[in-house]
Parts: sequence; C-alpha cells; structure tokens
Amino acid sequence: MLFALAQSVAVAYAGGISVYATIALLGIFERWGWVNGLGMPLDAARSPWVIGIAFTCTVVEFLASLVPGVASAWEAVHSVIRPPAAAALAVLVAWHGDPSLILAAGLIGGAVGLATHATKLGVRVAIDTSPEPITNLGASTAELALVASIMAFVWTHPYATLAIAFALLAGVWYLARAVWRTMRRAVAA
Repeated sequence: MLFALAQSVAVAYAGGISVYATIALLGIFERWGWVNGLGMPLDAARSPWVIGIAFTCTVVEFLASLVPGVASAWEAVHSVIRPPAAAALAVLVAWHGDPSLILAAGLIGGAVGLATHATKLGVRVAIDTSPEPITNLGASTAELALVASIMAFVWTHPYATLAIAFALLAGVWYLARAVWRTMRRAVAA
C-alpha cells in the first residue's frame, strides 16, 4: 500500500512540473519496456495517440517556456490544469488499490502537484525578469530531465525517488524565496 502511495505521489510531483511530459514519458517508457505492469486505466498512456498528443503539448510547452513573459503566462494558465491533473495521475497509479488508498493518493497527489506547480511558477516568474533566454532554456531542460528521471526510477525505487524529489522541491522553494527577497530589496533600494 505504501509502495503504491509513494509511486502515485511521485508521479503527481512530476505532473506538477509538466503533466504533458509526464504522460508522454510514461507512455514511451511503457512501450520501450522500461516501465512494466501499468494497470488499467493508466496503461492508456502507451497509446500512440496519447503519446503523440502529450509529446506535442510538451514541445509547445518547452517552446513557450523559452520566451520571457510567455513562460510566466503559460505557467499562470497551468495553475488550473496541473494540480487537478496531478491528482488524477495519482489516482490512476493507485487505481487497483484499496479505496482508501485511492482517495489518499488523490488528495496527497493534488496537494503535491499544487506545491510543485506553485514553486515552479515562482521560479519561472523570477527567471523571466532576466531578458535573455539562456536561463529559461536551462530551467526548462532541468525540468524535463527531472520529470524523465522520476518516470524512469519511480517504478523501481519509489521511496528514494520521492525523497529526492521532495528534497529538490524544498531546495528550489528555498532558492525561489531567496531570489524573490533579493529582487524586493533591489526594487526597494
């Protein structure tokens, strides 16, 4: 039960970063045999149509994240998309478990998806204050690498993956808070 809960929360974490990349990579990894045993209805992610749509949305999201201003607007709009999608992904991962596990996965997954997305939104807005696209490219690449790592390891090492993901979330949140304080002091001065 805890194994499935750890997996569902880690997938929700990845969904809070990029729900499109999470679904695309989950489907690709399932088709390549890197992820085994996805039950119904989550195994629908392996459909070529689902992978194609999710991959296309991932590319659009990546390109939008390279344009300062557009990246912040994209993240703001996704404030109403990512948290519920993260909760839904968590529920789908825990689908064949006990009903209390499914409910817990949805609740915790939604909260984790919201926390991850809010942290990403704060970082993205801070990054957008610099007019050059290099920081946006670096942040977007790091986000995709993190989502890919979570999708690759959560099925075999869910506890370690979840612990590392939460440590990264805390570190990024602390960093974003420090950047915002510095920016406030600079504006006030």
